[in-house]
Amino acid sequence: MSGLMAGKVALVTGAGGGIGRGIALAMAAAGAKVVVNDLGVSMTGEGGDTGPAQRVVEEIRAAGGEAVANTDSVSTWNGANAIVQCALDNFGRIDAVVNNAGNLRDRMFFKMNEEEWRSVIDVHLHGTFFVSRAAASYFKDQESGAYVHMTSTSGLIGNLGQANYSAAKLGIAALSKSIALDMQRFNVRSNCIAPFAWSRMTSSIPAETPEEKARVAKLQKMEAGKIAPVAVYLASDAASEVNAQIFAVRANEIMLMSQPRPVRSVHMSEGWTPESVAEIAMPAMRNSFFKLERSPDVIGWDPI
Repeated sequence: MSGLMAGKVALVTGAGGGIGRGIALAMAAAGAKVVVNDLGVSMTGEGGDTGPAQRVVEEIRAAGGEAVANTDSVSTWNGANAIVQCALDNFGRIDAVVNNAGNLRDRMFFKMNEEEWRSVIDVHLHGTFFVSRAAASYFKDQESGAYVHMTSTSGLIGNLGQANYSAAKLGIAALSKSIALDMQRFNVRSNCIAPFAWSRMTSSIPAETPEEKARVAKLQKMEAGKIAPVAVYLASDAASEVNAQIFAVRANEIMLMSQPRPVRSVHMSEGWTPESVAEIAMPAMRNSFFKLERSPDVIGWDPI
């Protein structure tokens, strides 16, 4: 197959359905050999089924592509290394890692327990680090490679009832920046996508109030497959000069997200006291404060 990923090997985690499936299929259509990783568990991480990953592999093969299924867990060091080794054993190399595996254990912060916190951090944040780290040595030696990580506006902006998920997703954005800084000398890139799409994960969003129903109605218009073109591009050599960026993809719209930078500063030559901070510094900066908003408050227009 010809395309942006011709001759390359791509590893996609959480690729048994939804966004990950769309990315795996698009990678294969663009010419890549694909490792389709998926545990086949429920949205909360329970159970296990080899079927989802294998079905995607069969779709790829039916279209003339090459793929192999993998069911190791991203949430352990050994599992992550086994996923990368699967690419090496079957295809002899690895060129791109798409960290898409995820789960949800939504709960208001004041009700969330340790297990709900750890299970989401383990899959999203630890999983992204473990798989990325497992591929790093090979990327370093071959002096090429691309990471594409799924972050979320729940972390970049904020959302209710997702302290675990939001912390993990914002952590992934910071991890991506660190990877980009550490690996740029080896011609390795790291970028993030904050996807908006109707999938198994978003289908769990409550739709009881009129506001919630309106939000879900908008999400249902956003196909999971719409994320794939940006992911394939970022994994390809066509994106050789794109590094440490965060994009959001929402239906047919691609957004470049801002990253934290100073927006206002105040200076006191003799130094600050708690009183002068209260009387001078905070009033001077107050107009530049960010509102306490959720993702749908900031990005609430109809999908384009």
